[in-house]
Amino acid sequence: MRILVIGAGGHGQVVADILGSRIRIGEPLQVVGYLDDDPRLHGEARVGGRVLGPLEAHRSIPHDALVVAVGDNARRRQLFQTFAAEGERFVAATHASTIVGEDVEIGHGAMVAAGVILNPGVRVGQNVILNTACSIDHHCVIGDHAHVAPGVRLGGQVIVGDMTLVGIGAVVLPGIRIGERTIVGGGAVVIDNVPDGVTVVGNPARVMRG
Repeated sequence: MRILVIGAGGHGQVVADILGSRIRIGEPLQVVGYLDDDPRLHGEARVGGRVLGPLEAHRSIPHDALVVAVGDNARRRQLFQTFAAEGERFVAATHASTIVGEDVEIGHGAMVAAGVILNPGVRVGQNVILNTACSIDHHCVIGDHAHVAPGVRLGGQVIVGDMTLVGIGAVVLPGIRIGERTIVGGGAVVIDNVPDGVTVVGNPARVMRG
């Protein structure tokens, strides 16, 4: 399978490295290269390939699937939806070191980084980022276009809403529901449900005011 990486920044290079981990264990994948709208990057070498041109070049470069490798949730969703409307296929980039339990579902276009643990019954939405060494315990649900940052610990049966960011090192107790378009600050400890569209910080996590 020939894969284009959308976005040539640091996050894009992590995605290419994840795909490289699958190639190194013998999976029939190929990183065709990167696409990025910054003309200063065109032609530059990156992990696993070169920057081949702007995003619109996907129409002329032979490939089988894309990964949208952009960290910002809103921008990543917009790109995912634009490419989907053009009929593009998306592939999940899952590092070879990922531990995946039984009955886990990983959505199209997701990125699952090195050291991630997905315990049984987890549901991961489309275009999600599960970043380095986070752990997602049993029967959690991660909404579309969400980002679970490095080192996060989610207890069992946690629900993370669409477009939400759970910041680096945060801890979420079992059974908690976190709303859509919400930000959980780095290092926060979430012990109560969190509504849509807010930012929570601290231990215990509380909604930021003004």
